[in-house]
Amino acid sequence: MGRQPWVMRLGKIIIWVDHGLHRVFRGRVSLVAIAGLPSLRLTVTGRKSGLPRSHNLLYFPYRGGFVLVGSNWGRPRNPAWTANLRANPAATVEIRGKTVPVCATLVEGECYDELWRRLVEFWPGYEMERVAAGREFPIFVLTRR
Repeated sequence: MGRQPWVMRLGKIIIWVDHGLHRVFRGRVSLVAIAGLPSLRLTVTGRKSGLPRSHNLLYFPYRGGFVLVGSNWGRPRNPAWTANLRANPAATVEIRGKTVPVCATLVEGECYDELWRRLVEFWPGYEMERVAAGREFPIFVLTRR
């Protein structure tokens, strides 16, 4: 499924449905999880507003933490949550109704290349989205605080 271009076109609908599921089931159910993939709800502080901003995202389990990719469904711009994490790396993730405080680190250099290979093996759609977006995606490792 991750290699199908039509999945990217459904991005806005998938996000809307996923938010509704989160609200109804209080974080215990997500569309991504129903598809058999790991998902979490990231809450970051808005860099301009100072208000909490939440996003349901696919994640890659990594060394007891979480890896997030700023793919934005293959759109040309990075998602807003990436700028918020850069401004303030302290955040929380909610997984199956449990909230975990985390600290984000932007991945760069050789570590980026190695992690990117692993991410594309995990979710091949990332490569298709990268080509469509025409940009390198920011990758963040979130570790528990």
